[in-house]
Amino acid sequence: MPIERRPLREQIRDELLRRLDRGDFSAGTDINEAALAGELGVSRTPLREALITLAGEGVLESSQGRGFRFAPVSKREFRELCEIVAALESLALETSDPGYLRKIAPELLRLANDFPDPVAEQQIIERHDDEWHDLLLSGCQNERLLDLITSVKAGMRRYAHLIAGDDAPLEREAAEHRRVAELLTTGELDKATEALRDNWVNGMERMMSRIPTP
Repeated sequence: MPIERRPLREQIRDELLRRLDRGDFSAGTDINEAALAGELGVSRTPLREALITLAGEGVLESSQGRGFRFAPVSKREFRELCEIVAALESLALETSDPGYLRKIAPELLRLANDFPDPVAEQQIIERHDDEWHDLLLSGCQNERLLDLITSVKAGMRRYAHLIAGDDAPLEREAAEHRRVAELLTTGELDKATEALRDNWVNGMERMMSRIPTP
């Protein structure tokens, strides 16, 4: 079996994103680089490289003399992140093999039908939505595109953790997922892509009302 060798900065970045995904970090929290490097068992150099990468992706903010902190939340940023993910996921869907998409469409439909609740806890919604979207994009062969989607979603997910919390009830619309799956079943990729964009826009609007205005 070939051993994957990745730069340490990439491994650190992925670990920080995983922690962010779990809700370990709060918005506006300053990062103590020395303490974090010690906790991760790495030197400051690859850690700083990872932090610079995350700052470039909008997950962190940096200022001269103050170091890095996790970016605060804002309605404008959340809207921009949703628009980016909608565009990237649509591109991933458009560039997937149509035959493969028709093959997985029944499973996408089953997953949507298995979770019809209009309101559910945030952590439950995330688990079901992740499973559905991961399967939807499983036919995309562009690894760089998928990495970008993962990165931007990490920035979005902190909003759900910080604003709603894992146990807070949130609205969702399973019918939007069913619509995408049904269109893929009949081979209507253009309409399915449009329905996917609508799903992101509608989900964005449902969350926007919960984000406080500064």
